[in-house]
Amino acid sequence: MEGEDTYSLFQRGRAHMEAGDNAQATVSLEKAKRREPDKASIREALGVAYLRLHRYAEAAAEFEHILDAAPANHYAHYCLGRCLVRMGEPKKAAGHYKMAAWLRPEVSYYQDALASLQ
Repeated sequence: MEGEDTYSLFQRGRAHMEAGDNAQATVSLEKAKRREPDKASIREALGVAYLRLHRYAEAAAEFEHILDAAPANHYAHYCLGRCLVRMGEPKKAAGHYKMAAWLRPEVSYYQDALASLQ
C-alpha cells in the first residue's frame, strides 16, 4: 500500500466494502483521506464504511465535512440523518432526511426514512 496512488487506495477500499469487509476498507480509505482530505468520494466511502461498523460519530463527521463544501449533496444529508438516528437525535435527523427528500423527491428511500420518524 505504501507505493499506491490515492485512486488505487480508494479503489481498494471500495473493493473491501463490496466484499463486506468494512473494517479493512477503512485502512485504505483513511490513508487516501490523509492524502486528499477534501475529496468527497473518499469521505463518502469512508463515512459509509464507518456507518456500517456502527462508528456513528466518525461517520457523521465525514458527512458533515462533505456538506460543508456541498450543502446540496442529497446522499450526504441522507447518510448524516442515518447517523443521527443511531446516535439518538431523531429531530436533527429529520431535517437532513427532509433536505435529501426535497433535493431528490424521486428517491423513495429518502421519503421512507423521513416517514419512519413521523
